[in-house]
Amino acid sequence: MNINLQNKIALVTGSSGGIGAAIAGALARCGAKVAVNGLHNMDRAEEVVAAIRNAGGEAAAFQADVTDTNAIESMVGDITLRFGGPIDLLINNAGHLVERSPIETMSEELYSRIMDVNLKSAVFVSKAVIPGMRAAGGGRIINLTSVAAHNGGGPGAAIYAASKAAVIALTKGLAKELAPGGITVNALSPGFIGQTAFHATFTSAEGRTSAVSSIPLGREGTPDDVAGAALYLCSELGSFITGETIEINGGMYMR
Repeated sequence: MNINLQNKIALVTGSSGGIGAAIAGALARCGAKVAVNGLHNMDRAEEVVAAIRNAGGEAAAFQADVTDTNAIESMVGDITLRFGGPIDLLINNAGHLVERSPIETMSEELYSRIMDVNLKSAVFVSKAVIPGMRAAGGGRIINLTSVAAHNGGGPGAAIYAASKAAVIALTKGLAKELAPGGITVNALSPGFIGQTAFHATFTSAEGRTSAVSSIPLGREGTPDDVAGAALYLCSELGSFITGETIEINGGMYMR
C-alpha cells in the first residue's frame, strides 16, 4: 500500500538536520508540501529544502524561534500563504537537552530554556495550527518525546526528561480535546538514534557503546527509523490512532 500525502501541507519544527530533516524528506517523498523550520543554521535548512526539491518534492524554509509565540504565529501565517492553505500535518520535532546540569547547579534560566524548547514549543505551535485544521475538517499532530521520559535520562538530564514526560501528557490531553474536530495527536519516543547532533554533542564514545549494547536489536536507531513511524501516523494507515506514544528504540525500553 502506498502512502499518499498529495495536497497535504506539513510543518516540521527543528528540521534543519537529524530526525527532523529525515521526517521532512519522508513526508515530501509521499507528496506533502513541507515547511522546513530552523533558527540558527538556516544554511542547513536550505540544504534540506534543496534535497527535497532535487528529489522532485516541494519544500520551503522558514526561520522562526518556536519558543516565541509571536514568531510562531508569523511563521504559520507565512506557511499558509506560501503553500496556499492551512497546515494539515504538524510534527513538533524541535527540542534540546541544552546542557547537562544536576539539580544542585540548575539555574532558573537553564530550566526555562529546556522547558521552553521541549514543551512550550509544542504547546504554542499546536495552538497556532489548530484553527486551520479544524476549518479543514481534520489534521495530524505528532509530538517528539524521548525514552528519557520513561527512564529519567542520563546524568544531568532530569529536567530534560521531565519536559519530555510532559510532552506525553500533553499528547494525551490534546488527543481528547481535538478528537471531535478530526485531529489526531500522537507522540514518537526515540531511543538511541545515532547520526544526530544530540549524541554528537552530549554522548561520549563510551556512552554510545554502552547504550548500543543494551539494545536487543543490536544497533543504533537512525533518523529514518523515526521518519517511518511519522509517515505511518500521518497517513490513512494511522487514522484511528490517537493519544498514543510509539516507542522507537530497538527494544531498549518496552512498556
